[in-house]
Amino acid sequence: MTVLFGVLWPLQRINDLLLAVGRWLAIAALGIMVCLILSQIFFRYVLDSPLNWTEEAARFGMLWMTGLMAPLAYRMGGFVAIDMAERGLDRTLSALLTIFLLAISLAVIIICLDKGINNHVDSLTGRGKSSSLRLPLDWFGGERTKFRNAWMFSSLVVGFGLMLLVNIELLLRQIIKLFGHGHRLKPLRADEELVGAS
Repeated sequence: MTVLFGVLWPLQRINDLLLAVGRWLAIAALGIMVCLILSQIFFRYVLDSPLNWTEEAARFGMLWMTGLMAPLAYRMGGFVAIDMAERGLDRTLSALLTIFLLAISLAVIIICLDKGINNHVDSLTGRGKSSSLRLPLDWFGGERTKFRNAWMFSSLVVGFGLMLLVNIELLLRQIIKLFGHGHRLKPLRADEELVGAS
């Protein structure tokens, strides 16, 4: 048990930090995305002068928002789940079922991480450049540079990389619970705190 806690506690701290930073970046991405969409509506319908780049920039923000928030939702149990079987089983069988499902999730996340790197970021599409988004480096004495598609697709790699860390943490927590040391774990959700208090 000491070894499991020795791995879990630093991993929890790393996930706490990375997911907190990701949460604030995702909130910023959402805010920028909303502003871009509203400006597109204003310029298109009020001034009759659409801005071509705002749609692609909003999509960029949406992908990064999703990549940064999905791991946090996964950690907090925010994804849709059918847990009737898990709740109907005794504690040991329920823990074993959860470990099995987390192991399957781990395999899927590893495959998705590989696909994100090899089929999107490091691919012909990822090496391409945006048709409308440009970095305005000319404001600082440089020249305008087109956005690389890999910058957008990197949200897949970051999202699944963070989900991999979260999945390992959840697996360790479940193994610890299986051996009866769940009371020593820090709750991840408010409802766990309430269950533990009753």
